[in-house]
Amino acid sequence: MKQIIIDVQPKHTKVALLENEELAEIYVEKFVNESIVGNIYRGRVENVLQGMQAAFVNIGSDKNAFLYVKDAIPNGYTDDEDDSNDLAQFKGININDVLKAGQEIMVQVVKEPIHTKGARVTTHITLPGRYLVLMPTVEYVGISRRIEKEEERERLKLIVDELKPAGMGLIVRTAAEGCTKEDFDDDMVFLLNLWEKIKSNKTGSVPRIVHKDINIIYRTVRDVFTKDIDKFVINDLEHYEKVMELLSLFSPELKKRVHYFDFSYDIYDYYNISSQINKMLSRKVWLKSGGYIVIDQTEALTSIDVNTGKFVGTIDLKDTVFKTNTEAAKEIAKQLRLRDIGGIVIIDFIDMPDKEHEKLVIEVLRNALKKDRTRTNVFEMTQLGLLEMTRKKVRQRAENSFLAVCPQCEGEGKILVKQI
Repeated sequence: MKQIIIDVQPKHTKVALLENEELAEIYVEKFVNESIVGNIYRGRVENVLQGMQAAFVNIGSDKNAFLYVKDAIPNGYTDDEDDSNDLAQFKGININDVLKAGQEIMVQVVKEPIHTKGARVTTHITLPGRYLVLMPTVEYVGISRRIEKEEERERLKLIVDELKPAGMGLIVRTAAEGCTKEDFDDDMVFLLNLWEKIKSNKTGSVPRIVHKDINIIYRTVRDVFTKDIDKFVINDLEHYEKVMELLSLFSPELKKRVHYFDFSYDIYDYYNISSQINKMLSRKVWLKSGGYIVIDQTEALTSIDVNTGKFVGTIDLKDTVFKTNTEAAKEIAKQLRLRDIGGIVIIDFIDMPDKEHEKLVIEVLRNALKKDRTRTNVFEMTQLGLLEMTRKKVRQRAENSFLAVCPQCEGEGKILVKQI
């Protein structure tokens, strides 16, 4: 059973996704610090860095946004299926031939500012609807990777090929599975009108925002609330009524799954979410067998260590190690998604002399990651027996919304003692 539970408070909104009553995803948006991912700005190029093949763009925030050459090149150069940051494939393109200091450009935020880094932006605009994503500057057709049946993918591609405006691109979202051409019509009208409105916003001061993405509640309705969700609960009457209005337009069949929580006590205590958030903040996660994993974040990467802990097994050491690593692989996939950990992840599984066991554990991890809506890449074991993987980084880790850096140790977790 899947449920979305939304807690609206005066200063913030929390969105939790429960799977069989277990917390699977948690998002927090503070009203004084709303997410800017998806926002579109008219910005000014401040400086162009040939050595980095990138540019800094002033979009009006505290720090200038970062624009890679592959995100700045005109339609026709880029490969939209390649999400890497490897600039070698663009070595024939000089950033100075694409952008000039002082130039005004339209950019969209794809990664929010994290720590000391500014936002990452692109000139390749994407406008998400309920079933489709319009890419007005890139000619491309794609189908959500979560739609797995090949015949369904082919059917949807034929429909979209017919709908796609000349010179633009479309991506079919997961919610579109089973939909007909008529289901896409409203989406297309809305997205094309939205693009025309954005394009017409050419006059005014620079930098300035030209399109602001909807808030976390309505993004959840648009992006997450599909037919796979059994229940949608919200504790704010005004937003409940707006959600019902929104669903009347594109998914009236889902309205019966929406509930208004009008009790006087805390909605997250009622659904046992608060206690699960507290567990999420711990660096040590216990496995049911008695083993555990330890999650540590550094500036460059996240490391995850697997230990047998209290688990002593029943057959032999090789079997004990295999069972612990298999259970850990499933838990790691769950924790990456729950904590919204992005970037490079290094996993130190317990050493497995049996190469077949090693392959099976990696396969278990890959299968467990299929539930994750964020793109992941799992590589093979290194010579040191470490597993490398990446998870696309879009926003700050979930725990950063609940924790503050200690002013004394500045996040090192160490206490200064008397000098020896």
